[in-house]
Parts: sequence; structure tokens; C-alpha cells
Amino acid sequence: MIMKKRVVGYIFSGKLSKEEKIFLKVAKKKNIQLVMINISKEVGLEELENKVKDCDIVYNNTALEFAIEYKKTIEELGKKVIDSSESYYSTEDKWLFFVKCKEHKIPTPDTILLSDDINLAKKELNEFNYWPVILKRVWGEMGEFVERAKDTKEAVKVINKFWDKDNERLPIIAQEFILSPSYRVTVIGDKVVQTAIKENKNWKATGVYSKKFKKFDVDKDLKKIIDKLIKISKMKVFGVDLLKKDDKWYVLEINAEPAFDFFENEREKLISDVLNLMKKTN
Repeated sequence: MIMKKRVVGYIFSGKLSKEEKIFLKVAKKKNIQLVMINISKEVGLEELENKVKDCDIVYNNTALEFAIEYKKTIEELGKKVIDSSESYYSTEDKWLFFVKCKEHKIPTPDTILLSDDINLAKKELNEFNYWPVILKRVWGEMGEFVERAKDTKEAVKVINKFWDKDNERLPIIAQEFILSPSYRVTVIGDKVVQTAIKENKNWKATGVYSKKFKKFDVDKDLKKIIDKLIKISKMKVFGVDLLKKDDKWYVLEINAEPAFDFFENEREKLISDVLNLMKKTN
């Protein structure tokens, strides 16, 4: 009996990268048809509808913020997207993610939401009293809009710099600074499929700033944290960045569309795991 070919929409941006080529190669081996949706090109509603009409499921593999609009549109067209637009709001929004972690007793660096009045923000920072402090815009990608300030004067400069980059004052959080390497855990389905310690000589070791990677073991305390994150995030494919303070784990952030290239020899296996997930998810 010939099995029906699974049709998977694949959202990406720009030229076909090495990753897209691996996805296409592995998909062919697994009898999966990939429908490529390049959102860096002009894709109107009618064209998008035509592209996804025969798809069983759609996988988003771009972390660009405007991809969320395509995900929402595809969901409105009646197709399931991994991961859903709903999961975006409580994971990619750094303030809401902190609130969700506190609600579920997941350790995370102490964090406050700053006022959009600079005088009030200064007062809040002084009362928060973590120096140096990390300042982040609640939305950002690839480590953008993340800076460290040693005192109130420097913090005000950072806040004004963030505000000057846009026409509107997007919300900013202040976060406890923990001096630690960044520990990345990658989850596909409900399983930890990879760990990587991301190290850099600078204080910023996440995202594009990390230079060296090595593996680490998931202990029972971290396993409990990851299991909670799987449950509350409702995500199927994600990466978790963690820090360590006094030998305790602290969750820094969760990332949809995680990188698969920390260890090049494992990249194809992770892509294979994603495609296996796409085959069995209805």
C-alpha cells in the first residue's frame, strides 16, 4: 500500500540557506513534500492561500518578528502552524514570559517592567537596586535591544537610545544581571534533543554573540524546569536559555525557531526530528 505523501508548508526568509537545503533533502527521504513560503518576497493573501491549501501542517523556521503575521494569517486560513501564534505572546514577550515563570514557580532572574516616563523609570530602577542591571525591550530578536548599565545615569542613556531607534516607546524591562555562561536546551516534541553551553569573552553570551559551544548534562532539577516549560508554553519546537547562580538554574528566556547549528554534526538529525514531528502532528 502506497502511503499518502505528507505536505508541509515551510516558512523562511531570504535565499535558500544551508538549513533549507538540508530540510529539502531530509524531507525527500521521508516522503514529505515541502511547500516553500519565502516571506522576504512579496506574498499576497491569494498567493499564500494557494501555497498552503494542500498543506497538512505548516512549520515556521524564521525568528523574524513579522513572521507572526503570516502565522496568524495561515491559522485563519484553517491550517495548523508549528508553533502557533498564540504561544508567541507569552514566550517571545519577555515581560509576559517572566510573569508566567513566576506564576508556575520557575526560577528566573528578578525583573521589573519600567514606566514609559523617564523620571518614574529612574525611581523604579533605584528601588530595584540591581547594579549592574540588564535592560531589554520586551520584544527583540538575535540579542538586539539588550544592554547592560552600571548605574542610573547609564541606564537612562540606554533607555533613551532604545526609544530613539523607534517612533514609539516600546516597553522595556530591567532584569537582574547574573554572571554566567548561557546554557541552551533544545526541545523537539516533548524531548530534550540537544544541550549547549554558549560562551563568550563578553558578558553577552546568547544568540549571535556566543563563540564556543560544548555540551552539558540535564540534571533532575533542570528536567523538572524543562517539563514545566513544555507544559506552559504549549510549544513543540523551542530553545531555552538558562543561567546558573549559586549552582541553581535560572531560566532567562525561551526561543521559538531555535538554531540547529550549534554542533554541525548534529544538525541533520535535529532537522530529521522536526520532520518526524511534522509527520505525526495533526
